[in-house]
Amino acid sequence: MLSNQEQIHQAIEGLTTEIASKLIERGWTMATAESCTGGMIAAACTDLSGSSNWFERGWVTYSNAAKSTELGVLKALIAQHGAVSEPVARAMAAGALQHAPVQVAVAVTGVAGPTGGSADKPVGTVWFGWATPGGIVSEVQHFAGDRAAVRTATVHHALQKLLTLIA
Repeated sequence: MLSNQEQIHQAIEGLTTEIASKLIERGWTMATAESCTGGMIAAACTDLSGSSNWFERGWVTYSNAAKSTELGVLKALIAQHGAVSEPVARAMAAGALQHAPVQVAVAVTGVAGPTGGSADKPVGTVWFGWATPGGIVSEVQHFAGDRAAVRTATVHHALQKLLTLIA
């Protein structure tokens, strides 16, 4: 019997395969803009052989400075709302679209823990942004578990919602 983590990793692999198929079918490519996952979404995509046909690039913008210099997220936006916020997730997704020749982008920014949480943004809080030709969609999720569990759940959710948006 597979552990919960093994089941999630298999699900991520399946989602990535489906995303690849949909992107190739449309002639689209994608980019990632990641903070709390540190490149795990890009890694999940590039784990699939042939990913260069649909995966263009990824940014790991862990620091606030990187979010600004690499993706064009306004420093004032981060100062006003914090790095873990809807406006920043949306700006990261928009910045990925603007800085890469892609039609689709996914962005994540969150508190993976075990430190860094606050009363209004506890550990496990993750904001997502998905940019597609239909516009930008954002949402927040609150994941339970340790750092690894939060990050893995973030990757799974990011890909699951992306597949829904491009299907």
